[in-house]
Amino acid sequence: MSLDPVQGAYLVAAVLFILSLAGLSRHETARRGNALGIVGMTAALAATIWLAAERAARPGLTLVLIAAAMAVGAVIGLWRARVVEMTAMPQLIASLHSFVGVAAVLIGYNAFLDAPVASGAEEVVHRVEIFLGVLIGAVTFTGSVVAALKLSARISANPLVLPRRHLLNLLALVASTVLLGWFVASGSLVPLVAMTAIALALGWHLVAAIGGGDMPIVVSMLNSYSGWAAAAAGFMLGNDLLIITGALVGSSGAILSYLMCKGMNRSFVSVIAGGFGTEGVVPAPGGEEGEHRESSAEEVAALLQGAGTVVIVPGFGMAVARAQYSVAELTARLRAAGTDVRFGIHPVAGRLPGHMNVLLAEARVPYDLVLDLEQTNAMLPGTDVVLVIGANDTVNPAAVDEPGSPIAGMPVLQVWEAREVVVLKRSMASGYAGVQNPLFFRPNTRMLFGDAKDAVDAVARSLATEADRAGRR
Repeated sequence: MSLDPVQGAYLVAAVLFILSLAGLSRHETARRGNALGIVGMTAALAATIWLAAERAARPGLTLVLIAAAMAVGAVIGLWRARVVEMTAMPQLIASLHSFVGVAAVLIGYNAFLDAPVASGAEEVVHRVEIFLGVLIGAVTFTGSVVAALKLSARISANPLVLPRRHLLNLLALVASTVLLGWFVASGSLVPLVAMTAIALALGWHLVAAIGGGDMPIVVSMLNSYSGWAAAAAGFMLGNDLLIITGALVGSSGAILSYLMCKGMNRSFVSVIAGGFGTEGVVPAPGGEEGEHRESSAEEVAALLQGAGTVVIVPGFGMAVARAQYSVAELTARLRAAGTDVRFGIHPVAGRLPGHMNVLLAEARVPYDLVLDLEQTNAMLPGTDVVLVIGANDTVNPAAVDEPGSPIAGMPVLQVWEAREVVVLKRSMASGYAGVQNPLFFRPNTRMLFGDAKDAVDAVARSLATEADRAGRR
Protein backbone atom coordinates (compact mmCIF):
# COMPACT_ATOMS: atom_id res chain seq x y z
CA MET A 1 0.00 0.00 0.00
CA SER A 2 1.26 3.46 -0.84
CA LEU A 3 2.01 5.81 2.02
CA ASP A 4 0.81 8.81 0.04
CA PRO A 5 -2.56 9.01 1.87
CA VAL A 6 -0.71 9.18 5.19
CA GLN A 7 1.60 11.93 3.98
CA GLY A 8 -1.41 13.76 2.54
CA ALA A 9 -3.21 13.55 5.88
CA TYR A 10 -0.08 14.83 7.62
CA LEU A 11 0.09 17.79 5.24
CA VAL A 12 -3.57 18.64 5.85
CA ALA A 13 -3.07 18.34 9.62
CA ALA A 14 -0.01 20.61 9.52
CA VAL A 15 -1.95 23.30 7.64
CA LEU A 16 -4.84 23.00 10.10
CA PHE A 17 -2.43 23.40 13.04
CA ILE A 18 -1.04 26.59 11.52
CA LEU A 19 -4.57 27.93 10.95
CA SER A 20 -5.43 26.94 14.52
CA LEU A 21 -2.57 29.02 15.93
CA ALA A 22 -3.66 31.95 13.78
CA GLY A 23 -7.22 31.64 15.08
CA LEU A 24 -6.10 31.45 18.71
CA SER A 25 -4.38 34.83 18.39
CA ARG A 26 -7.71 36.72 18.72
CA HIS A 27 -10.74 36.41 21.01
CA GLU A 28 -13.18 36.52 18.13
CA THR A 29 -11.58 33.60 16.28
CA ALA A 30 -10.38 31.50 19.24
CA ARG A 31 -13.31 29.08 19.08
CA ARG A 32 -12.70 28.47 15.38
CA GLY A 33 -8.98 28.04 16.07
CA ASN A 34 -9.73 25.35 18.64
CA ALA A 35 -12.05 23.56 16.22
CA LEU A 36 -9.40 23.57 13.47
CA GLY A 37 -6.84 22.18 15.90
CA ILE A 38 -9.19 19.37 16.92
CA VAL A 39 -9.85 18.43 13.29
CA GLY A 40 -6.13 18.51 12.51
CA MET A 41 -5.27 16.32 15.50
CA THR A 42 -8.01 13.84 14.56
CA ALA A 43 -6.60 13.57 11.04
CA ALA A 44 -3.06 13.17 12.40
CA LEU A 45 -4.09 10.43 14.83
CA ALA A 46 -6.05 8.54 12.19
CA ALA A 47 -3.11 8.66 9.75
CA THR A 48 -0.64 7.58 12.43
CA ILE A 49 -2.79 4.63 13.50
CA TRP A 50 -3.18 3.58 9.86
CA LEU A 51 0.58 3.81 9.35
CA ALA A 52 1.29 1.81 12.53
CA ALA A 53 -1.11 -0.94 11.50
CA GLU A 54 0.39 -1.05 8.01
CA ARG A 55 3.92 -1.50 9.32
CA ALA A 56 3.07 -3.92 12.14
CA ALA A 57 3.68 -7.67 11.86
CA ARG A 58 0.37 -8.25 13.68
CA PRO A 59 -1.91 -5.34 12.74
CA GLY A 60 -4.85 -6.57 14.82
CA LEU A 61 -2.85 -6.71 18.04
CA THR A 62 -1.29 -3.32 17.28
CA LEU A 63 -4.70 -1.70 16.83
CA VAL A 64 -5.97 -3.25 20.07
CA LEU A 65 -2.98 -1.97 22.02
CA ILE A 66 -3.32 1.53 20.53
CA ALA A 67 -7.07 1.59 21.28
CA ALA A 68 -6.45 0.46 24.88
CA ALA A 69 -3.82 3.13 25.46
CA MET A 70 -6.02 5.83 23.93
CA ALA A 71 -9.01 4.69 26.00
CA VAL A 72 -7.04 4.95 29.23
CA GLY A 73 -5.73 8.37 28.27
CA ALA A 74 -9.19 9.57 27.22
CA VAL A 75 -10.76 8.49 30.51
CA ILE A 76 -8.08 10.23 32.57
CA GLY A 77 -8.18 13.33 30.37
CA LEU A 78 -11.97 13.67 30.48
CA TRP A 79 -11.96 13.19 34.24
CA ARG A 80 -9.33 15.88 34.76
CA ALA A 81 -11.08 18.26 32.37
CA ARG A 82 -14.31 17.92 34.36
CA VAL A 83 -12.87 18.34 37.85
CA VAL A 84 -10.03 20.83 37.35
CA GLU A 85 -10.69 24.38 38.54
CA MET A 86 -9.67 27.37 36.46
CA THR A 87 -7.38 28.36 39.32
CA ALA A 88 -5.58 25.02 38.94
CA MET A 89 -5.19 25.30 35.17
CA PRO A 90 -1.59 26.64 35.29
CA GLN A 91 -0.29 23.69 37.29
CA LEU A 92 -2.30 21.27 35.14
CA ILE A 93 -0.68 22.66 32.00
CA ALA A 94 2.75 22.43 33.61
CA SER A 95 1.99 18.78 34.45
CA LEU A 96 1.00 18.10 30.84
CA HIS A 97 4.30 19.58 29.68
CA SER A 98 6.08 17.08 31.92
CA PHE A 99 4.35 14.23 30.08
CA VAL A 100 5.77 15.47 26.77
CA GLY A 101 9.22 15.61 28.33
CA VAL A 102 9.16 12.10 29.76
CA ALA A 103 7.74 10.79 26.47
CA ALA A 104 10.71 12.28 24.61
CA VAL A 105 13.10 10.60 27.07
CA LEU A 106 11.43 7.20 26.66
CA ILE A 107 11.33 7.54 22.86
CA GLY A 108 15.03 8.38 22.89
CA TYR A 109 15.96 5.29 24.86
CA ASN A 110 13.71 3.15 22.69
CA ALA A 111 15.31 4.58 19.54
CA PHE A 112 18.75 3.79 20.97
CA LEU A 113 17.96 0.24 22.07
CA ASP A 114 16.08 -0.58 18.86
CA ALA A 115 18.29 1.38 16.50
CA PRO A 116 18.43 0.18 12.88
CA VAL A 117 21.76 -0.93 11.48
CA ALA A 118 23.52 2.15 10.11
CA SER A 119 27.02 3.44 9.55
CA GLY A 120 28.94 6.59 8.85
CA ALA A 121 27.23 9.96 8.88
CA GLU A 122 23.76 8.45 9.20
CA GLU A 123 24.69 6.74 12.45
CA VAL A 124 26.28 9.92 13.85
CA VAL A 125 23.20 11.99 13.04
CA HIS A 126 20.92 9.41 14.62
CA ARG A 127 22.95 9.36 17.84
CA VAL A 128 22.94 13.17 18.03
CA GLU A 129 19.16 13.14 17.56
CA ILE A 130 18.77 10.64 20.39
CA PHE A 131 21.09 12.53 22.72
CA LEU A 132 19.50 15.95 22.16
CA GLY A 133 15.99 14.53 22.34
CA VAL A 134 16.66 12.92 25.71
CA LEU A 135 18.42 16.06 26.97
CA ILE A 136 15.56 18.40 26.07
CA GLY A 137 12.95 15.93 27.31
CA ALA A 138 14.64 15.42 30.68
CA VAL A 139 15.01 19.17 31.30
CA THR A 140 11.36 19.69 30.31
CA PHE A 141 10.19 16.87 32.58
CA THR A 142 11.74 17.95 35.87
CA GLY A 143 11.33 21.66 35.13
CA SER A 144 7.61 21.16 34.53
CA VAL A 145 7.23 19.12 37.72
CA VAL A 146 8.86 21.88 39.78
CA ALA A 147 6.69 24.53 38.10
CA ALA A 148 3.53 22.54 38.86
CA LEU A 149 4.59 22.12 42.50
CA LYS A 150 5.30 25.84 42.85
CA LEU A 151 2.03 26.88 41.24
CA SER A 152 0.04 24.53 43.47
CA ALA A 153 1.89 25.86 46.56
CA ARG A 154 3.25 22.41 47.40
CA ILE A 155 6.74 23.87 47.53
CA SER A 156 7.87 27.41 48.21
CA ALA A 157 7.45 29.94 45.40
CA ASN A 158 10.67 31.68 46.47
CA PRO A 159 13.69 31.18 44.21
CA LEU A 160 16.24 28.59 45.27
CA VAL A 161 19.61 30.35 45.39
CA LEU A 162 22.45 27.83 45.57
CA PRO A 163 26.07 29.03 45.87
CA ARG A 164 27.56 29.57 42.41
CA ARG A 165 24.31 28.34 40.88
CA HIS A 166 25.02 29.71 37.40
CA LEU A 167 28.41 28.02 37.41
CA LEU A 168 26.62 24.77 38.27
CA ASN A 169 24.31 25.23 35.26
CA LEU A 170 27.29 25.95 33.02
CA LEU A 171 29.14 22.87 34.28
CA ALA A 172 26.06 20.75 33.57
CA LEU A 173 26.03 21.96 29.96
CA VAL A 174 29.78 21.42 29.56
CA ALA A 175 29.50 17.91 31.01
CA SER A 176 26.60 17.16 28.65
CA THR A 177 28.68 18.31 25.68
CA VAL A 178 31.53 16.01 26.70
CA LEU A 179 29.10 13.13 27.14
CA LEU A 180 27.68 13.84 23.68
CA GLY A 181 31.12 13.34 22.16
CA TRP A 182 31.57 10.12 24.10
CA PHE A 183 28.14 8.85 23.08
CA VAL A 184 28.61 9.64 19.39
CA ALA A 185 32.05 8.05 19.32
CA SER A 186 31.23 4.87 21.25
CA GLY A 187 27.48 4.32 21.04
CA SER A 188 27.61 3.23 24.69
CA LEU A 189 24.59 3.46 26.98
CA VAL A 190 26.71 4.85 29.86
CA PRO A 191 27.07 8.47 28.62
CA LEU A 192 23.38 8.58 27.71
CA VAL A 193 22.36 7.54 31.22
CA ALA A 194 24.85 9.97 32.80
CA MET A 195 23.56 12.84 30.66
CA THR A 196 19.95 11.96 31.57
CA ALA A 197 20.75 12.27 35.27
CA ILE A 198 22.48 15.61 34.72
CA ALA A 199 19.62 16.92 32.55
CA LEU A 200 17.01 15.93 35.14
CA ALA A 201 18.94 17.83 37.82
CA LEU A 202 19.44 20.81 35.47
CA GLY A 203 15.73 21.08 34.68
CA TRP A 204 14.88 20.94 38.37
CA HIS A 205 17.45 23.61 39.26
CA LEU A 206 16.60 25.99 36.40
CA VAL A 207 12.96 26.32 37.46
CA ALA A 208 13.58 26.08 41.21
CA ALA A 209 15.84 29.14 40.89
CA ILE A 210 13.00 31.26 39.43
CA GLY A 211 10.67 33.13 41.80
CA GLY A 212 6.90 32.81 41.87
CA GLY A 213 6.37 36.20 40.28
CA ASP A 214 7.91 34.91 37.05
CA MET A 215 5.97 31.63 36.98
CA PRO A 216 3.67 32.74 34.11
CA ILE A 217 6.78 33.17 31.95
CA VAL A 218 8.10 29.80 33.11
CA VAL A 219 4.88 28.03 32.09
CA SER A 220 5.13 29.59 28.63
CA MET A 221 8.82 28.74 28.42
CA LEU A 222 8.16 25.12 29.36
CA ASN A 223 5.49 25.03 26.67
CA SER A 224 8.23 25.96 24.22
CA TYR A 225 10.55 23.29 25.64
CA SER A 226 7.83 20.65 25.28
CA GLY A 227 7.45 21.63 21.63
CA TRP A 228 11.16 21.20 20.93
CA ALA A 229 11.07 17.89 22.82
CA ALA A 230 8.24 16.76 20.53
CA ALA A 231 10.20 17.89 17.47
CA ALA A 232 13.22 15.92 18.68
CA ALA A 233 10.97 12.87 19.11
CA GLY A 234 9.78 13.41 15.54
CA PHE A 235 13.35 13.27 14.27
CA MET A 236 14.01 10.07 16.22
CA LEU A 237 10.83 8.44 14.89
CA GLY A 238 11.17 9.82 11.37
CA ASN A 239 7.72 11.45 11.69
CA ASP A 240 7.47 14.66 9.65
CA LEU A 241 4.22 15.82 11.23
CA LEU A 242 5.62 15.50 14.74
CA ILE A 243 8.61 17.58 13.68
CA ILE A 244 6.35 20.28 12.21
CA THR A 245 3.97 20.29 15.17
CA GLY A 246 6.81 20.41 17.70
CA ALA A 247 8.45 23.26 15.83
CA LEU A 248 5.15 25.20 15.80
CA VAL A 249 4.65 24.72 19.54
CA GLY A 250 8.29 25.41 20.34
CA SER A 251 8.56 28.59 18.30
CA SER A 252 5.17 30.00 19.32
CA GLY A 253 5.96 29.28 22.98
CA ALA A 254 9.32 31.03 22.64
CA ILE A 255 7.68 34.07 21.03
CA LEU A 256 5.04 34.23 23.77
CA SER A 257 7.75 33.90 26.46
CA TYR A 258 9.68 36.76 24.87
CA LEU A 259 6.58 38.98 24.75
CA MET A 260 5.79 38.17 28.37
CA CYS A 261 9.35 38.99 29.40
CA LYS A 262 8.94 42.37 27.73
CA GLY A 263 5.62 42.80 29.57
CA MET A 264 7.34 42.13 32.90
CA ASN A 265 10.59 43.94 32.09
CA ARG A 266 12.51 40.69 32.41
CA SER A 267 15.46 39.53 30.33
CA PHE A 268 14.45 36.57 28.17
CA VAL A 269 17.93 35.06 28.47
CA SER A 270 18.01 35.55 32.25
CA VAL A 271 14.73 33.69 32.74
CA ILE A 272 15.91 30.79 30.57
CA ALA A 273 19.14 30.74 32.61
CA GLY A 274 17.21 30.36 35.83
CA GLY A 275 16.81 33.95 37.01
CA PHE A 276 20.33 35.06 36.15
CA GLY A 277 21.31 38.31 37.85
CA THR A 278 18.71 38.22 40.66
CA GLU A 279 21.05 37.31 43.52
CA GLY A 280 20.84 40.78 45.06
CA VAL A 281 17.06 41.02 44.95
CA VAL A 282 15.36 40.34 48.25
CA PRO A 283 11.55 40.35 48.51
CA ALA A 284 10.18 43.19 50.57
CA PRO A 285 8.69 42.35 53.95
CA GLY A 286 4.99 41.65 54.02
CA GLY A 287 4.18 44.01 56.87
CA GLU A 288 1.98 47.07 56.49
CA GLU A 289 3.55 50.38 55.47
CA GLY A 290 0.88 52.76 56.73
CA GLU A 291 -2.80 53.19 57.43
CA HIS A 292 -5.29 51.74 54.99
CA ARG A 293 -8.87 52.89 54.56
CA GLU A 294 -11.49 50.16 54.82
CA SER A 295 -14.73 50.50 52.88
CA SER A 296 -18.13 48.80 52.65
CA ALA A 297 -20.26 47.44 49.82
CA GLU A 298 -22.70 50.33 50.24
CA GLU A 299 -19.92 52.92 50.02
CA VAL A 300 -18.45 51.28 46.92
CA ALA A 301 -21.90 51.12 45.32
CA ALA A 302 -22.35 54.84 45.94
CA LEU A 303 -18.98 55.52 44.30
CA LEU A 304 -19.91 53.46 41.26
CA GLN A 305 -23.32 55.05 40.96
CA GLY A 306 -21.75 58.48 40.75
CA ALA A 307 -19.01 57.44 38.33
CA GLY A 308 -19.03 58.16 34.63
CA THR A 309 -16.13 55.85 33.83
CA VAL A 310 -15.14 52.64 35.60
CA VAL A 311 -12.17 50.35 34.92
CA ILE A 312 -12.19 46.84 36.38
CA VAL A 313 -8.80 45.17 36.88
CA PRO A 314 -9.17 41.41 37.53
CA GLY A 315 -6.49 39.20 39.01
CA PHE A 316 -5.91 35.74 40.41
CA GLY A 317 -8.24 36.48 43.34
CA MET A 318 -11.16 36.71 40.93
CA ALA A 319 -10.30 33.26 39.59
CA VAL A 320 -10.01 31.78 43.07
CA ALA A 321 -13.42 33.11 44.08
CA ARG A 322 -15.04 32.21 40.72
CA ALA A 323 -16.27 35.78 40.65
CA GLN A 324 -16.24 36.29 36.88
CA TYR A 325 -20.00 35.79 36.52
CA SER A 326 -20.72 38.22 39.34
CA VAL A 327 -18.32 40.71 37.75
CA ALA A 328 -20.09 40.30 34.39
CA GLU A 329 -23.46 40.92 36.07
CA LEU A 330 -22.14 44.03 37.82
CA THR A 331 -20.74 45.25 34.52
CA ALA A 332 -24.09 44.78 32.78
CA ARG A 333 -25.85 46.66 35.57
CA LEU A 334 -23.42 49.59 35.38
CA ARG A 335 -23.62 49.79 31.60
CA ALA A 336 -27.41 49.73 31.74
CA ALA A 337 -27.20 52.79 34.00
CA GLY A 338 -25.05 54.61 31.41
CA THR A 339 -21.63 54.05 32.99
CA ASP A 340 -18.67 53.53 30.66
CA VAL A 341 -17.05 50.26 31.87
CA ARG A 342 -13.78 48.81 30.65
CA PHE A 343 -11.54 45.94 31.76
CA GLY A 344 -7.78 46.40 32.13
CA ILE A 345 -5.81 43.19 31.60
CA HIS A 346 -2.14 42.91 32.45
CA PRO A 347 -0.16 40.53 30.18
CA VAL A 348 0.61 38.23 33.13
CA ALA A 349 -2.55 38.68 35.21
CA GLY A 350 -3.31 35.42 36.98
CA ARG A 351 -0.77 32.61 36.71
CA LEU A 352 -1.12 31.74 33.07
CA PRO A 353 -0.96 33.77 29.84
CA GLY A 354 -4.50 34.81 28.94
CA HIS A 355 -5.93 33.55 32.25
CA MET A 356 -8.17 36.58 32.82
CA ASN A 357 -9.23 36.76 29.18
CA VAL A 358 -10.48 33.18 29.35
CA LEU A 359 -12.44 33.86 32.54
CA LEU A 360 -14.09 36.97 31.12
CA ALA A 361 -14.93 35.19 27.87
CA GLU A 362 -16.43 32.36 29.93
CA ALA A 363 -18.70 34.91 31.62
CA ARG A 364 -19.58 36.42 28.20
CA VAL A 365 -18.05 39.82 28.83
CA PRO A 366 -18.02 41.62 25.43
CA TYR A 367 -14.58 41.52 23.81
CA ASP A 368 -14.61 45.22 22.99
CA LEU A 369 -14.63 46.11 26.70
CA VAL A 370 -11.30 44.35 27.32
CA LEU A 371 -8.22 46.55 27.01
CA ASP A 372 -4.52 45.70 27.18
CA LEU A 373 -1.99 47.35 29.49
CA GLU A 374 -1.08 50.27 27.24
CA GLN A 375 -4.70 51.09 26.39
CA THR A 376 -5.72 50.89 30.05
CA ASN A 377 -2.89 53.10 31.30
CA ALA A 378 -3.79 55.74 28.72
CA MET A 379 -7.37 55.71 30.01
CA LEU A 380 -6.70 55.66 33.77
CA PRO A 381 -5.97 59.38 34.41
CA GLY A 382 -9.51 60.21 33.23
CA THR A 383 -11.18 57.34 35.08
CA ASP A 384 -13.49 57.99 38.02
CA VAL A 385 -13.31 54.61 39.77
CA VAL A 386 -11.05 51.58 39.41
CA LEU A 387 -12.14 48.24 40.85
CA VAL A 388 -9.14 46.00 41.51
CA ILE A 389 -10.50 42.48 42.01
CA GLY A 390 -7.87 40.16 43.39
CA ALA A 391 -4.91 41.67 41.54
CA ASN A 392 -1.79 42.63 43.46
CA ASP A 393 1.62 42.59 41.80
CA THR A 394 0.27 43.86 38.46
CA VAL A 395 -1.00 47.10 40.10
CA ASN A 396 1.92 47.66 42.45
CA PRO A 397 3.38 51.22 42.30
CA ALA A 398 6.64 49.85 43.77
CA ALA A 399 7.48 48.74 40.23
CA VAL A 400 7.61 52.42 39.27
CA ASP A 401 8.65 54.18 42.48
CA GLU A 402 11.10 51.77 44.19
CA PRO A 403 14.26 50.94 42.20
CA GLY A 404 15.30 48.30 44.74
CA SER A 405 12.03 46.39 44.58
CA PRO A 406 12.05 42.83 43.16
CA ILE A 407 9.50 44.00 40.59
CA ALA A 408 11.25 47.30 39.77
CA GLY A 409 10.81 48.24 36.12
CA MET A 410 7.96 45.80 35.53
CA PRO A 411 5.20 47.53 33.53
CA VAL A 412 2.11 47.69 35.73
CA LEU A 413 -1.43 49.02 35.48
CA GLN A 414 -1.09 52.47 37.05
CA VAL A 415 -4.49 52.40 38.73
CA TRP A 416 -3.47 54.98 41.33
CA GLU A 417 -3.80 57.67 38.66
CA ALA A 418 -7.60 57.29 38.72
CA ARG A 419 -9.75 59.50 40.97
CA GLU A 420 -10.77 56.63 43.28
CA VAL A 421 -9.42 53.09 43.65
CA VAL A 422 -11.26 50.22 45.35
CA VAL A 423 -9.24 47.07 46.04
CA LEU A 424 -11.15 43.84 46.71
CA LYS A 425 -8.96 41.44 48.71
CA ARG A 426 -9.29 38.87 51.45
CA SER A 427 -6.57 40.50 53.55
CA MET A 428 -3.61 42.86 53.47
CA ALA A 429 -1.25 40.03 52.53
CA SER A 430 1.36 40.55 49.83
CA GLY A 431 0.97 39.08 46.34
CA TYR A 432 2.47 36.00 44.72
CA ALA A 433 5.81 37.72 44.22
CA GLY A 434 6.01 38.32 47.99
CA VAL A 435 6.14 42.12 47.62
CA GLN A 436 4.06 44.50 49.72
CA ASN A 437 1.83 46.86 47.74
CA PRO A 438 2.00 50.57 48.65
CA LEU A 439 -1.21 51.09 46.63
CA PHE A 440 -3.19 49.89 49.65
CA PHE A 441 -2.05 52.89 51.66
CA ARG A 442 -2.58 55.64 49.09
CA PRO A 443 -5.09 58.36 50.05
CA ASN A 444 -7.38 57.60 47.07
CA THR A 445 -7.51 53.84 47.78
CA ARG A 446 -10.23 52.01 49.70
CA MET A 447 -10.04 48.37 50.77
CA LEU A 448 -13.10 46.11 50.56
CA PHE A 449 -12.21 42.87 52.36
CA GLY A 450 -13.73 39.45 51.83
CA ASP A 451 -14.31 36.84 49.16
CA ALA A 452 -14.32 38.53 45.75
CA LYS A 453 -17.59 36.94 44.61
CA ASP A 454 -19.40 37.80 47.84
CA ALA A 455 -18.06 41.36 47.76
CA VAL A 456 -19.06 41.94 44.13
CA ASP A 457 -22.52 40.47 44.78
CA ALA A 458 -22.93 42.75 47.80
CA VAL A 459 -21.96 45.79 45.72
CA ALA A 460 -24.43 44.77 42.99
CA ARG A 461 -27.23 44.40 45.56
CA SER A 462 -26.44 47.81 47.00
CA LEU A 463 -26.49 49.29 43.50
CA ALA A 464 -29.91 47.76 42.89
CA THR A 465 -31.19 49.17 46.20
CA GLU A 466 -29.86 52.63 45.39
CA ALA A 467 -31.46 52.45 41.93
CA ASP A 468 -34.82 51.49 43.47
CA ARG A 469 -34.62 54.41 45.87
CA ALA A 470 -33.77 56.79 43.06
CA GLY A 471 -36.70 55.46 41.03
CA ARG A 472 -39.15 56.02 43.90
CA ARG A 473 -38.01 59.60 44.20
